[in-house]
Amino acid sequence: MAHIVTLTLNPAIDVATSVPEVTPEHKLRCGSVRRDPGGGGINVARVVRELGGESIAVYTRGGATGLLLEELLEEKGLLRRSIPVEGSTRESFTVAEGNSAREYRFILPGPVLTEREWQRCLDAVGEVSQGAAFIVASGSLPQGVPEDFYARVARLAKKLGVRCVVDTSGKALAAALEEGVFLAKPNRRELRELTGMQVEDLDAQASAARELVARGRAEVLAVSMGADGALLTTRDVQLRASPPPVETHSSVGAGDSFVAGVTLALARGQSLEEALRWGIASGTAALLSQGTDLCARADVERLFTLVKALPVARS
Repeated sequence: MAHIVTLTLNPAIDVATSVPEVTPEHKLRCGSVRRDPGGGGINVARVVRELGGESIAVYTRGGATGLLLEELLEEKGLLRRSIPVEGSTRESFTVAEGNSAREYRFILPGPVLTEREWQRCLDAVGEVSQGAAFIVASGSLPQGVPEDFYARVARLAKKLGVRCVVDTSGKALAAALEEGVFLAKPNRRELRELTGMQVEDLDAQASAARELVARGRAEVLAVSMGADGALLTTRDVQLRASPPPVETHSSVGAGDSFVAGVTLALARGQSLEEALRWGIASGTAALLSQGTDLCARADVERLFTLVKALPVARS
């Protein structure tokens, strides 16, 4: 099976801890701390490896936190290509409030990238993507990076004959879809912004997704719908799958796990129906993990048997 290349321009050290209650002004004594390498593409690469696939993670790193990121990725055993940058790798932290079971997520700003730095990222993707099955460009763009950067990744993928997956938001997502990608994963809000259509119910969401695919924006559109699951659309088929009920411990990385499950299944030559089921199973399994941990293979394989993908009837 060909490998999957992931790209993360704005990675993070993901820190997770807990307190009994979040209150203002008082010192909050935290519980045990967990640190994981994070950011969209890095999370996708971690899950691909966990599920038995082969991935290469391309990402930026800088400062003392960048060195820690390298150590954490080494512990995970990921194949990788890091691009040194002048600014420091960001941190993000998640605090679980024990008394309420609520989760608070704080995302710190990342470094400002120069044109030379982000161009080196693009060059590195080109170098490691020879013979790849997919390039997965995922996560936010740091300051200094042009809004059409993921569109440039999509053009590079076409030149290499590699399928491109994009999971981002806002103007970066819109620009990538203008270029055209193999697969994109907007949520319902992003679907509304991209189409200008109201997407209050499944029929409207299905119609908006079909329009984007018909316009050539993506060959496969996977609309994430949170607790309602996901809607997968191509020119020929439209499928809906809902997650089995589980006890949620943390939502960190659930969307990235979904992308990894879908992409790996397609890289293995499985059907769109199976890919959607693997995506839902992976995203749901991530909810079972504590803090910044991601899904476990045994949970994904168990949940896969419980997920059904059903065709969506046209209204």
